[in-house]
Amino acid sequence: MPDRIIYYTVIILLTGGVVFTYSLSFYATVNFNVGEFTFATKQFLFASLSIVTMWILSRLNPDVWIHKIGMTFFIGGLITIIAMEFLPSSIVPPIGGATRWIKIGPLSIAPVEFYKIGFVYFLAWSMSRKIDSSIEKPTLMDELQLFLPYILIFLISILFIGIGQKDLGQTMLLSFSFLILAFFAGGSRRFFSLGLSGLFIVFIIFSISQPHRVQRLLSWWGGVQEPIAEIMPDFMRQYIIFENTESQFQVSQALSAISNGGLTGQGLGNGIFKYGYLPEVHTDFILEGVAEELGFLSIVVILTMFLILIQRILKVANRSKEPRFMLFGIGIAVIIGLGLLINTYGATGLLPMKGLPVPFLSYGGSAILALSIGIGMVLMISKRGVEEDKKDDFSESLQPSINRDEYDGVNLLKEEREIEYVDFEHDGYFEEYEKRRDQRNAYSRHPEF
Repeated sequence: MPDRIIYYTVIILLTGGVVFTYSLSFYATVNFNVGEFTFATKQFLFASLSIVTMWILSRLNPDVWIHKIGMTFFIGGLITIIAMEFLPSSIVPPIGGATRWIKIGPLSIAPVEFYKIGFVYFLAWSMSRKIDSSIEKPTLMDELQLFLPYILIFLISILFIGIGQKDLGQTMLLSFSFLILAFFAGGSRRFFSLGLSGLFIVFIIFSISQPHRVQRLLSWWGGVQEPIAEIMPDFMRQYIIFENTESQFQVSQALSAISNGGLTGQGLGNGIFKYGYLPEVHTDFILEGVAEELGFLSIVVILTMFLILIQRILKVANRSKEPRFMLFGIGIAVIIGLGLLINTYGATGLLPMKGLPVPFLSYGGSAILALSIGIGMVLMISKRGVEEDKKDDFSESLQPSINRDEYDGVNLLKEEREIEYVDFEHDGYFEEYEKRRDQRNAYSRHPEF
C-alpha cells in the first residue's frame, strides 16, 4: 500500500491551489480579457490529471517502471531544452523576455519542470552505483574526478536553463539539488563547501550579467541595506549603503497584503491586493494573497502541511533499501522544500525574487503535473518499503516459540534448540538423561515446530 499521508496531503494542496486560483485571478482575467473561471478551470483540469497520474504511478512496480520514467524525463527533457534554442518564436514565444515555454495550441508547457524530475532521478541512479566504489577517505581531487561526469551534465543544464532561458530560479534549485545529492551519495563536507562557494560565485556572475538582474538585485538591497548597516561598524557603512535604490514594489505590496490579512484574514474572495495592487498574486505571490484573505493562520497550516509532506517523503527515502530510491526521495524532498523556501524568502524580501512557484499551489499546469509525477514515483518506492517491512514481520512470525505452560520445566529455547548439559558426575545421571530425552521428543512433536 502506498503512503496515504503523502497522497492525501498532495490532494489537499492541489485542491487548495484550484480554490486560491479562482479567488486570486480576478486581475489576470481582466488583463487577458477572459472569463472569470478560465484560470481556475485550467488549474482544475491539471490538478485532476495530476491526482490520476499519482494514483496510476503508485500502482506500478518500481523495479520495472521507475527507471524508464526517470530516464525518459531526463533524456527527453535535456534534448527539449537544448532544442528550444533553435525553435522558431511561433513555437517558443518570448514571454517577459524569456523563452521558457513551448506553446502547443492553447497550452504552454515548461519543459524544465519535467526535466527537474529526470535530472534528480539520473543523479540518484548514477550516483548510487558509486557509493560502494568510492575509496576510503578520498582527497578533494578524488572527489572531483568521481563527480566530474555529473558536473559536466550540470554545467550543460545551467548553460541552457540559466543563460538560454534566463531562469536563475530553476538554476539555483538544480544547483542545490545536485550538491545535496552528491553529499548523500558519499561526498565530503569539503566538497560540499567548495560547491557552495562555486555556486555563490556563479550566482554573482549571473546577477550582474543582465541589466534587469542588476536592477532587481539593487532593488532588493535597497530594502535590506538599512537593517544590515545598523549592525556593521561605522567605517563599513559608507561602503554598503546605496543612496538611489528603491525597495521592490512587489515585495512591499506582498508585505502589505500579509499585514492587511492579520491573523484570520479578510475572508475568502474579499482581498483587495488582487485587484492589480500585487501583480502575479495567483502565481509567485499566492501565499501572500492567501494570507490577506484567510489570515496568517492559514499560512501556518499550509507550511505545516508542507513539513508533513517533506517528512513523509524523507521517511520513505530512509526506509528504502536501495540507494537509488533513497537518493531520489531526498531529491524530490529538496525540490519541494527549496522551491517553497526560495519563493517565500523572495516574496518577503529575504532574497531577490526568482520567480519560482509555490509547489502544488501556484497557477501553472506544468509545475503541478511534473511534481505530481515525482510524487507518484515516491509512492512507488513507499509501496516497496511497506512490502519489505511486511516480509520482515512475516519472517519474524515464523520463528518457533514454546508453550511454557504445557512444557513446564523444559529449559530449552526453541529458536536456538539448545539443551543444557548434564553433569556426568551427578548421581542419577541416567534418570536425568532419560527425562531430558523425553522432554526433547515432546518438544520436537510440538505442532508449532
